[in-house]
Order: sequence, then structure tokens, then C-alpha cells
Amino acid sequence: MKQITASLPFEWPSRAKLLSTAETLVIGAAGGLAFLAAGLPGGLISGSMIAVGIAAIAGRKLSVPPLLTQTVLVLLGISLGSVVSRHLIQQVSAYPLTIGLLALATFCSTFGSSYYLQRVHGWDRTSAFLAGSPGALSQITILAVERGADLPGIAVVQTMRVIILTAALPLVLAVAGVAPSVAPSLTTTIASPLDLLELVAASLAASLVLRLIKFPASWMFGAMIASSVLHGAGWVDGGLPNWVRGVALVGIGALIGSRFARMRIKTLAGHINAALGSFAVAIAVSAIFVGIVALTTQVKFSDVVVAFAPGAMDAMLALALTLHIDPIFVGAHHLSRFVFVTIATPGIVHLFGRTQDDVDD
Repeated sequence: MKQITASLPFEWPSRAKLLSTAETLVIGAAGGLAFLAAGLPGGLISGSMIAVGIAAIAGRKLSVPPLLTQTVLVLLGISLGSVVSRHLIQQVSAYPLTIGLLALATFCSTFGSSYYLQRVHGWDRTSAFLAGSPGALSQITILAVERGADLPGIAVVQTMRVIILTAALPLVLAVAGVAPSVAPSLTTTIASPLDLLELVAASLAASLVLRLIKFPASWMFGAMIASSVLHGAGWVDGGLPNWVRGVALVGIGALIGSRFARMRIKTLAGHINAALGSFAVAIAVSAIFVGIVALTTQVKFSDVVVAFAPGAMDAMLALALTLHIDPIFVGAHHLSRFVFVTIATPGIVHLFGRTQDDVDD
């Protein structure tokens, strides 16, 4: 009996982990509701993220367990897919040009940020390239460990970029008048219980298939693809209840904010200037390409801004959901960026970073 129990992969979380998760969610919900009540754009996700981030920096041991993270990502994917229409699908013809420009923007942003970190803050080339690479944080972390790079510094730069973008983009778009201050409801109807069951079953099945083939962000993209097909084909009408979508947005915000729980204040303070400077360079480069796309295509400016923002896929797609921005366009571009970074970064580090001999020494 003991042998059978020991072989089971699932273990019930400890009381401490349950309390930590509950505290994270309560703080996130309080922050999200406060921002929402204040009428701030993207209030649920940005308020949750900021509240949890502040509490984590203050020393609270906050966390979001993997099972809850996967649930939130599936809910987010279902919500994103529920806004798919034939009109959105017809705009796919504009993607090759903009994705090509995104690839160029990604390379320019990476080299620009890394050059800044080397010249201004004295970082070694490997750490600078890995810190300046937008997205694919898990792959970046693995490369950093293999190459003996400055892992704490890279984590601060990468995390600060996601935090700032998630908090600032809704405000910037609202002030610029290209996104509503309070996003309208994305679906006018709630799916029937049978349709909801069909959505959940199809989303879980697609997510598991993508996970088996090691597709990036498999839980979110699997659910998004399944939901998109069901809605686009007219087999399902309506989406998740608004309160469920709100829970998903609060969960994503709490997940991002909880990253600060793994950072010491001394480490954060020691790299904050490098993070802010690197972010400024990345945004300046991205802004140039956003301007090019806005002037040469018919794509909405707000869609281009979120699609070209050098942030994490889950955070940017959550913003697309809450700001009523085309999720297909944003998802296609952030997935493309992930592929660019995953494929190109090891080669860039090999060519321009420290040699393995230097690391071993």
C-alpha cells in the first residue's frame, strides 16, 4: 500500500501552501476590484498584479500553484476564442507582413537592449543578450544557467518589463483615445450549460494535445483554438459568464505579481536602473515598428501596439481580452515572437556571448 501511494504523482498541498494561495488570491481580488471601481483601464489584471507585487516585495510568501495556473489559462483561452468571428478571420491576410516586421523588431530590440546593458551598466554579453530578449522566459532561464549568466539580473529585467507593460499599456491606450477606458463586455450572451460543457471539454482536449507536442503556452492556446473553432463554425453561441472571465483576469494578474516573491529587495534594487533603461530602449525600438505598421497597413493601432509590445504572451493576451482588442492578431504575433526568440536566442548567445571555455573558467 505504501508503495502504491508513493508512486502516485499527485500530492495534496500542505496547509502552508493553501494559505499562501488563498492570501495571494484575496490580495489580487482586492487590488483588481479597487482598480475596477476606480474605472482604470485593464483594472482587474493590472490592479491584481500591482497589489500582489507590492505584497510580495514587502515579504509575503505569495504563490499561485500549477493546477490553478493551468485552470486560469484555460479560462482565459476560452474567453479569447469566444470573440472570434468571420470578420476577424478575414483579416489574417495582413499577418505575413506584420509578422515579418515583428521578427525584425524583435532582433533590433534584443540587440539594442543588450548593447545598452553592456555599455551603460557593464553587463557581460551573454547576460545582456538574455536579459534583452523579449519573452520565452523559461528558455532564457535554462540558457542563463547553462552559460553561467547573471540569473538574478536577467530575472529582474525580464520581470520588470512584463510588470510595466501590463500596468502601463491600458493607461497609454486610454489616454491616446484608441482604447476604451472601461472595456465593454466581450460577449453579449452566456453559453448554455451544454455549450459550456462542450467548450470546456474541447478546450481541455486541445490543450492536452498541444502539451504532448510541447507547444508553447499549451493550456491557453489549446483552449483558445478549440473555442475559436467552435465559435467561428457557429457550433457554440455565447461564452463564459462575466464573473468567470473576471476571475481569470485576476488570476493572471496575481500570477505575474507573485514573481516578486522569489526576489530579494536587495537584488531588485541593485538591478532596477538596468531594468528601466533596458525597457526604455526596447519600447523605443518597438514604437518605431508600430509606427511603420500603423502607416502602411489597415490594422487598428491598438491591435498593433499590444501585438508588438515586448511582454509575456499570457499577460498581453489577457490585456487583449480586457481591452477588446483582436485576440487572433495579438495571439498570432506573440506566438511568432516566442518562436523567433526560442530559435534565435541560442544561436545569438553562441555567436556573440561568452564562449563555453570562459564560462567553465
